[in-house]
Amino acid sequence: MPVIKPSCVRDLKLRVNLADVISRVVALRKAGGSRLKGLCPFHNEKTPSFNVDADKGFYKCFGCGKAGDAITFVRETEQLSFTEAVETLGQRYGVAIEYEEGSGPSREERSLRQELFDLHDQAAAHFHEVFRAAGPAGDFMRAYWVNDRRFTPDLAEEFKIGAAGPDGSGLGAVILKKGYSEDALRQCGLFFIRDDAMITTGALRCRFRGRLMIPIRDHQGRVVAFTARQTALTPEDDPAREAKYVNSPETPIFTKGHLLFNLDRARTSVGEGKPFVMVEGQLDALRCWSVGLKTAVAPQGTSLTDGQLALLRRYHTELECFFDSDSAGQKAALRMLPMALKANIEVRFLTLAGDAKVDPDLLFLEKGISAYDDVRKSSLSAMAFACQAYLPSPGTASSEQRSRAAQSILALIAAAESEVSRASFISEAASILHLPASALQGDLSRMLGRARATAPHPPPAAPAPKSSGTVSAEHDLLRLFLHFEALSRPMSSAIPHEWIDRSQPAGVLLNRFLGEVESGNWPGRDHLESLMESDDEKSLVASLLFDVPAVDDPFKVAREGIRRLRDRTVEPRIRQIELALASTPSDFNNDSSSLLRELSELQRLLRQPVTMTEAG
Repeated sequence: MPVIKPSCVRDLKLRVNLADVISRVVALRKAGGSRLKGLCPFHNEKTPSFNVDADKGFYKCFGCGKAGDAITFVRETEQLSFTEAVETLGQRYGVAIEYEEGSGPSREERSLRQELFDLHDQAAAHFHEVFRAAGPAGDFMRAYWVNDRRFTPDLAEEFKIGAAGPDGSGLGAVILKKGYSEDALRQCGLFFIRDDAMITTGALRCRFRGRLMIPIRDHQGRVVAFTARQTALTPEDDPAREAKYVNSPETPIFTKGHLLFNLDRARTSVGEGKPFVMVEGQLDALRCWSVGLKTAVAPQGTSLTDGQLALLRRYHTELECFFDSDSAGQKAALRMLPMALKANIEVRFLTLAGDAKVDPDLLFLEKGISAYDDVRKSSLSAMAFACQAYLPSPGTASSEQRSRAAQSILALIAAAESEVSRASFISEAASILHLPASALQGDLSRMLGRARATAPHPPPAAPAPKSSGTVSAEHDLLRLFLHFEALSRPMSSAIPHEWIDRSQPAGVLLNRFLGEVESGNWPGRDHLESLMESDDEKSLVASLLFDVPAVDDPFKVAREGIRRLRDRTVEPRIRQIELALASTPSDFNNDSSSLLRELSELQRLLRQPVTMTEAG
């Protein structure tokens, strides 16, 4: 495996803006000064606790403790190794990566994931070129796109819509010329390849033939798969001939339940009064986009998953569900509802007034963006939608029908983790179902009680360590050290290593950093990655970097911290010597004389003021 030069890593961190890196995943908002805040991508939270300081190049979540720099963030969010993360950032932001001994990785040494991303980019470009080119496949698909689907050529250009000819359009030959590894060709999902086949153009049987090709991008905008729409060109011997839509199979870079179509674009448009709009299919989302509704997303032909909702929750907490009003669409909406409540997403359901049937694609095609205003006027809250689904006519329903509907509604409400949300849902459902809220609350309490009684009991938690309630001198000195570079050499000269308590993380880091200063190897605050050995250390450093000391005279504060270290070390030793001398016979021996000299030196040390040379 090639080794990236440390100087290249330092240069990358200086040239890549951390806020740009994180904004591809997290919606960030200003939080004062150079700081930004957003919802943490590493855990589910209701209020933003994920802090970013682009000037210092560090992020820190004060909810779950995750912390690090641009490289750490890419490693964590994209599941990459250190080398892969550096290569990814370099490619993404145009920074050349330099390797030890001047040689980069060979094709065989490149990461499989990076190869697959590159391969899918090449495939998308190829399919799009076939769509645009004059010829039987391109002419047919452009006519199908414009006349049958009634989309514009500009939209096809914007989303790089493609075409696969009945024979596969020569994709295999194009990809083979690029020299991808055999692993990448076998695992990309674009070809059928026999296990024992040698990789040649003839061995690469294209999975998609005679279909309209829609690139699927992850939330960072990288092509990871395709959805292929059946057309009249789809050949009879296609294994999936009868399937209207065929997705790429799951690969190392594509898991259907982990991404949403168009999220890479929609996430930049959501905000106050502009929630996500969930539609059923990719073409529904494209129709929404074409009329100006830029927040539409769609699952990948499967039921919505917890992971997809968690992904949405990173960017916005409001969601409008706009599924077809047929039976399948309503069932899909009901399956999604408890997951949305659990994820603390505020969901509403878009419908037309009365009993009018809704097909988002046709509705927007006929009425344009004004259709969105129409369906929003008659939208239903989560509880109103559920009550209508389980009890369409509450005014004429029998007590038994209302009771059955109430149990189904309560099962949904139980999914919400917030007590406040549950109380609000109970009140709304009681009003719609014409039932006493107290009765619903009682039934919910019993339902939750039964669930707790039957749930497996986790092992008892280990007792929390006792805390003195005070911050250690090492912690304060480490914070000063990180924020005031001028203190580094004076502190290294003034603090003996034996004064530092290395049983705590702050002491370990302070001792390590001072040692680097003494040896002349201190890389500077902006290049600490190589000096931190664990996630806990990274988290501590990030916390301290966000905690700017409000001090007028950092040298004075540092001297006070050093005095605390000194007194904490020296005073117990003085008491120990005094006890030893008190128990020694009056005729002092050599040991007693030695103890007396040490005692005198320590007492003199305590009387002396702590000195630091500000010139460093």
